[in-house]
Amino acid sequence: MSTIKSFSVGEGDMFYIDHNSDNFTLIDCCLGDENADTILGELKSLRDQKIIARFISTHPDDDHFRGIELLEAKVGIENFYVVKNAATKEDETDSFTKYCELRDSEKAFYITKGCKRKWMNDGDDERKPSGIHILWPDPNNKHFKAALKDAENGGSPNNISAVIQYILDDGANALWMGDLETEFMEAIEEDIKFPKVTLLFAPHHGRESGRIPDSMLKKMAPKIIIVGEAPSKHLHYYPGYNTITQNTAGDIIFACESGKVHVFTSNEYEVDFLENESMTFGDYHYVGTLNL
Repeated sequence: MSTIKSFSVGEGDMFYIDHNSDNFTLIDCCLGDENADTILGELKSLRDQKIIARFISTHPDDDHFRGIELLEAKVGIENFYVVKNAATKEDETDSFTKYCELRDSEKAFYITKGCKRKWMNDGDDERKPSGIHILWPDPNNKHFKAALKDAENGGSPNNISAVIQYILDDGANALWMGDLETEFMEAIEEDIKFPKVTLLFAPHHGRESGRIPDSMLKKMAPKIIIVGEAPSKHLHYYPGYNTITQNTAGDIIFACESGKVHVFTSNEYEVDFLENESMTFGDYHYVGTLNL
């Protein structure tokens, strides 16, 4: 069984994939005084059971790398997957300084559309690939180049976000889109081949400013859209689609096996689109099962 966890970290993003193998993947980081010790303890325990570990940074914004210096010190970051950029900030925090150090170090692997990496998506006789694929960015795209320049000049880094897909054999697939904004998504839509998706993590924490265009949603036909944490007045709730809202659900775990996704939350949470198969996962509340 492969497990995807979306942490409830306030207005920020942090995920891990506990692969059904010797791989472990972290996507983004958002740690604060109130949650750092608990989250880092959990991550270290899981990481210590694995051989291959990678950290994927969707983009250089504080709520996606906050506390990364604590993560490196406690858990370790051996492989730093990042969009190549020269983003600057007017206020350089300890976390941004560490991000830049990792971004510009020998630990960095610069992710681009269709890139290959052992054992991210390229297997051999020693080990199978982990099922992670990069759908964006395209370094030659004019809109992406403009977003890179804006970030380099101290502007928003939202639109240099990577689009990341995780595919399980005979099972679910998940998609992350960082903090891409609606207008930018509309500009690049024809440059990305969007797959059918089981779990779609809404960009920009589910905010209206990151609303996924309807034409993209039709291509992806997501089974569940996860709406992140932000003030409710800023959220887009994707009417007509099955959703789970992290503001209410708390931490969310997707336990994925062949043909099934079992959903658990740290808070009590109910939906009407999942089946009841009476599953358990530690102290988490069982929400239901999605049969694929």
